[in-house]
Amino acid sequence: MKHTRPIFDEEPAIKITRCGNSSICSQRNGKIMPASESNQNNSNQAGGNANGPNSADHSVDTNLYSRQIYALGESAMTHLRKASVLISGGVRHVTLHDQKLLTFGDLSACFYADESMVGENRAKISFTKLAELNDTVTCILHTEALNEEFLKQFDLVIVTDSPWEEQIKINNWMRRHGKLFISADARGLFSYAFVDLGEKFAVHDVDGETYNEVLLEHVNCETGEIFTLDKAYHGLEDGDHIVFEDFEIAELNKLTPTPVKTTAKGHIVNVGKALSNFSSVIDGPISRGRARKVKMPKFIEFKSLAEALKSPEFMIWDFAKFDGSEHLHRLWQALYKFEKKHKRSPKARSKKDAELFKAELEGTGTAEIPEQLLLNFSYQATGNLQPVASVIGGFVAQEAFKAVTHHTTPLKQFLYTDSCEALPGDYSSFDAGKLTEKDCEPRQTRYDGQAAVFGWAFQAALSKQNWFIVGAGAIGCELFKNMAMMGLAAGNGGLLKVTDPDTIEVSNLNRQFLFRRPDVGKKKSEVAARSMKQFNPAVNVQAFSDIVSEATESVFNDDFFNQLNGVCNALDNVEARRYVDRRCVYYQLPLLESGTMGAKGNTQVVFPHLTESYGSTSDPPESETPVCTLKNFPYQIQHTIQWARSKFADHFTSVAETANQYLDDVNGFLGRLQQMTVSQKIELLRALNKALIDDCPSSAEDCVKWARDLFDSLYRNEIMQLLHNFPPDQVTSQGQKFWSGTKRCPHPLNFDVDNPEHLEFVYSAAFLRAQLYNIEPISDPIKVAHLARAIISPEFKPREGIKIAVTDAEAAANDEAGPEGGYDSEKLLDTLNMNLARLKIDNIRRLTPIDFEKDDDTNHHIDFITAASNLRAENYTIEKADRMKTKQIAGKIIPALATTTSVVAGLVCIELYKTIEVEGQRSKAPIERFKNAFLNLATPFIAFSEPGKAPKKKYRDIEFTLWDRLEVNGPKTLGQFIEWIEVTQTGLTVSMMSSGVSLLYAFFQPPSKVAERKTRDVIQVVEEVSRNKVPPFRRSLVFEAITQNDKDEDVEIPYVKYNFR
Repeated sequence: MKHTRPIFDEEPAIKITRCGNSSICSQRNGKIMPASESNQNNSNQAGGNANGPNSADHSVDTNLYSRQIYALGESAMTHLRKASVLISGGVRHVTLHDQKLLTFGDLSACFYADESMVGENRAKISFTKLAELNDTVTCILHTEALNEEFLKQFDLVIVTDSPWEEQIKINNWMRRHGKLFISADARGLFSYAFVDLGEKFAVHDVDGETYNEVLLEHVNCETGEIFTLDKAYHGLEDGDHIVFEDFEIAELNKLTPTPVKTTAKGHIVNVGKALSNFSSVIDGPISRGRARKVKMPKFIEFKSLAEALKSPEFMIWDFAKFDGSEHLHRLWQALYKFEKKHKRSPKARSKKDAELFKAELEGTGTAEIPEQLLLNFSYQATGNLQPVASVIGGFVAQEAFKAVTHHTTPLKQFLYTDSCEALPGDYSSFDAGKLTEKDCEPRQTRYDGQAAVFGWAFQAALSKQNWFIVGAGAIGCELFKNMAMMGLAAGNGGLLKVTDPDTIEVSNLNRQFLFRRPDVGKKKSEVAARSMKQFNPAVNVQAFSDIVSEATESVFNDDFFNQLNGVCNALDNVEARRYVDRRCVYYQLPLLESGTMGAKGNTQVVFPHLTESYGSTSDPPESETPVCTLKNFPYQIQHTIQWARSKFADHFTSVAETANQYLDDVNGFLGRLQQMTVSQKIELLRALNKALIDDCPSSAEDCVKWARDLFDSLYRNEIMQLLHNFPPDQVTSQGQKFWSGTKRCPHPLNFDVDNPEHLEFVYSAAFLRAQLYNIEPISDPIKVAHLARAIISPEFKPREGIKIAVTDAEAAANDEAGPEGGYDSEKLLDTLNMNLARLKIDNIRRLTPIDFEKDDDTNHHIDFITAASNLRAENYTIEKADRMKTKQIAGKIIPALATTTSVVAGLVCIELYKTIEVEGQRSKAPIERFKNAFLNLATPFIAFSEPGKAPKKKYRDIEFTLWDRLEVNGPKTLGQFIEWIEVTQTGLTVSMMSSGVSLLYAFFQPPSKVAERKTRDVIQVVEEVSRNKVPPFRRSLVFEAITQNDKDEDVEIPYVKYNFR
């Protein structure tokens, strides 16, 4: 049986486990299944409840599961918490079952076991560790034989590494009781999953995607056509259903979901006769209204395992192996037949066993199986690879999610995987075609399962590897676990280096596998390194807590990178990925890139002199919301949340930073002020006057008064001023209603202390204001309410001459025009400056800027933003958002599932196998061996592609790519350096040369300067022009030269690496 472990990684989710292979559900012939509350005291259970009360409390810790909730939705998460199923990551009860004993072959992928545990029950070994993963999940151990009466208590049973006969028996039991069944197995570079969710399984959300509503501007009730505003693309497909919202006719908003038919134009859909009854009240242009796509249930029929074996349906693993599923379907049947007959698996690299195995194919089908595929399968039957287990374990865990939540589309019904490209070919020192039985025979070590596939020489090379993992988050944790089990860097000369500047937060725990609650607040990299040693004490690991950037090149310098065999990125932002990518290109190192977002993931292989780099392509920039929309004309909740996030920064971060800059250096501050426009000066000095003089609080009560006034300013006064400038009945010069389309006519709010949202805004704003000024906040909401109730709001009087920009262009013009409202700008500036000049700065205490932190529920940051956003939404009659949604948008949180992370990390490590060579050499694997992956576990879909080739360029008759460069050793004068490029290397004329932003030589520079510089050392010229000393850790510099041919045409050449130390 294989091991049990959750798939917590980049995405908050779950991971199925197995006792022998910690990434599936159980080890060979073992099963792990969910326990219901009623069986917790079952007499068949050996062991007991490791943690958690026997309770029906299905509440969800939204901080712990936040990233998972963003991926699945709260409804699906609640279903998950109620389920009795074998999953780690959000379910309430898990039962672990196995009757087999641990063997050395299990250790390659059983990270909860070590050599000292061989011979013990695998479920017992995993049980305690499994319970530690999530203290909100009740874990139960069961080691007795399974029977129908026991199994019928579970919602879902997951069976791993069992023969078809056993699976069919359990599957039939589960179907008889209307319960769900999943099975899986993995051998070497092969694996499979099977799903049976019954005769009529309802899927409530087929893809898990969130669809924004589209605004409408025209309705034709007669033809049924509806037109989106400004011809925006609607994103709908034939058969999708929509509901109408925000129409002035209430009955229209109450229509049941309406099916649509698309047209040739992407901004028009047809709803048939759905609107025919409304033609008398709405037909033609409309002032407001929107359509929103809704998910309709889909019903899927599954076959039993016995039926599916005879008439299988496949999900294609790799479209380059289109017939592979049919071949593997036969091979797995033959394997189970062989094991039943011979009471063992075919031996690694045994030609005799391969012939016996081939005989078992009779009666499994008629498809002709390629000889090499048959041999590979037989040779790897005793193989046990952690990366493969990580992939299939993550996939099956996601299928378990779907089974218990009815969220997204389940597998129908078989998935067979084959990653044999990872076997070294004749280009390699470890050519798998030359392996013998002796090369792969077991040695009673933890690597027996891996050596059965690749051989012991390959295992030795793995142990000497030096790799750098950038990031110790979700993907990073999964990579560490996989690498530890692979034995990467577990020998003399091997070393894994990891860096991450972040500390562990509670929200990390359900998807970042190496961390536990006691680790909260500690450095991720240090805890990850320690945990890695627990999985495999032989692994050599070094932890850093530095960010990888230009600022830390003294740490991650030439010596650091020159010792590496490769780099794995486990980062969460594009800028950092691009920087690491440039470093890998410069040092000519393989880079294994990966990323996830919810159920989606991707991997990319960047390999020296073969592929393009990560930076060779880029995604289109995200569209930005116009400032005027945020400031005055919001029409979506995203706009109000973004506005509220901006107000947080304005009132609690920027104002303190500005005040402190002034207090620290008055003259320097005023000097910088002179570089600004008049409007910018006035805006900044007004803010400074308010912060240090007019609104400077001396008590917590003052902070409540300020917060109460801020409510009136934002939600009453500004709205009334807007309506004064643009009354509700205003029409444009074209005769159209001003308040139409995306412009929603607002209404002001009057403060009501009995309204919880009003009070929440004042309470959280006052609390943060007090912290800003180092004052003890009032923590009693009742006292805050009492103070707020006593404050009388002055009557609002509109100001004349106030310009409110309708477009960003108008806003820019207004800014250039200077202050509004009839002010004398110079006089106003003098007044503001004089007020500040009277301050006794030495007596003023510096303010404490408040940096936004989304994951601390006690700091009132999200409380303020949620209240501020929803009050703004109420102003504009926009549907409000709850705290969770607000937190996601304001914090720019990427939905995350541990399942996706596990799959992605497994795929990365499969690619890592392909980079291994003997010490001192680089793999000569051809580009077609490598695979970039794109996956969406929600649909489910997986696709592989060959990495893009490195684009070739040419100067004269010499081809080069981004991996090539000209390299020369110093010292040289600038003249000698230029001559080396022109004469020795290119035969071209250098017209300009630079290093970084420093232009060292150009044809248009004065001849005397050029002549003088050419006589001086290159490094001296660089230091003179850049006005900076070359750091002592730097051994080389990069130079860019612009060259021309004899026709004065510019010719691109590779960059030049100049070594001087």
